[in-house]
Amino acid sequence: MAQDRPQSGDIVRWKAARRQDLPQGDIWVEKLEEQDRRILNALQADSRLSNQDLAQRAGMSASACWRRVRALEDAGIIRRYCAIVDPPAVGMTFHAIVHVTLSRHDERHVETFISEVRRRPEVLDCHATTGEADYHLRVVCTDLAAYNEFLERFLFRLPGIANVRTNLVLKEIKQETAIAL
Repeated sequence: MAQDRPQSGDIVRWKAARRQDLPQGDIWVEKLEEQDRRILNALQADSRLSNQDLAQRAGMSASACWRRVRALEDAGIIRRYCAIVDPPAVGMTFHAIVHVTLSRHDERHVETFISEVRRRPEVLDCHATTGEADYHLRVVCTDLAAYNEFLERFLFRLPGIANVRTNLVLKEIKQETAIAL
């Protein structure tokens, strides 16, 4: 249906209006205009920019910039705005990558694991993966004792856990939040 395809300049508005009709993961990023890319790059570098400064960096008027940012938000391209906190500066000095294998992929166990992991503030990231482990978690807490408590009082008590392997992070080499556009 050619008429359903977005026209140049309409991609963000089209996506926002048709989001429920798109296949999972189909976000038409290749169709973003250069101004949208400039907006996204600027906001990824500093989400506290005023609309006026953002508009100037994107080479557009403030009102047009505001409308494009709203469309990017409505389309789900901009998920949220946040501050990135330095963990050691706030006493979070223990950092680990935790590999979790489930004993079986019973739907109930998987759903329980996912919902419980989402509730834990120590778990910054959780990814379902291929390979030896089913899930990879990035966990940050105050120290080894806090991590041990996380394991014993939480992770080991979840149903269906077969294996947990921990890799301690010795040094951060690269951590980036911006997506190259």
